Amino acid sequence: MDYKKYITIVNDWPKEGVQFKDITTLMDNGPAFKSAIDEIVEYAKNKEIDIVVGPEARGFIVGCPVSYALGVGFAPVRKEGKLPREVIKVNYGLEYGENVLTLHKDAIKKGQRVLITDDLLATGGTIDATIKLVEQLGGIVVGCAFLVELTYLDGRDKLEGYDVITLMEY
Repeated sequence: MDYKKYITIVNDWPKEGVQFKDITTLMDNGPAFKSAIDEIVEYAKNKEIDIVVGPEARGFIVGCPVSYALGVGFAPVRKEGKLPREVIKVNYGLEYGENVLTLHKDAIKKGQRVLITDDLLATGGTIDATIKLVEQLGGIVVGCAFLVELTYLDGRDKLEGYDVITLMEY
């Protein structure tokens, strides 16, 4: 399926010069969204996934239906202060500063095979931080799946050595 026809490009948002790729118009089209999720599920089927992990918030939107279809659990990666129990955390760089991501300390068991999902692979910072959290707990990242990849930002370079699928590239 040509998923790009379901993405709305919003010029100059959130700031001038940016062409924002709005996935909500893919999500609100049932057949297109189902097809995208099914494609990620098909990619993951032979990877013997134990758990899906996704960073907030759009990683939840992709990861939860994938985990449901695979019959495995889902672990959310959240910004600091959002998870109620003991967490591990990692700092990562943003364009204008730093951010912190956290994961419950008991979310991943040593040796579990993990699929990481998100809506967008841009600079790779969020997913690199998510990988660090998973591996800190002893998880094995066996795949990373995205709806959209912004190839001009070279985020895939940070994921060298990991199996990556994207459904569309800009």
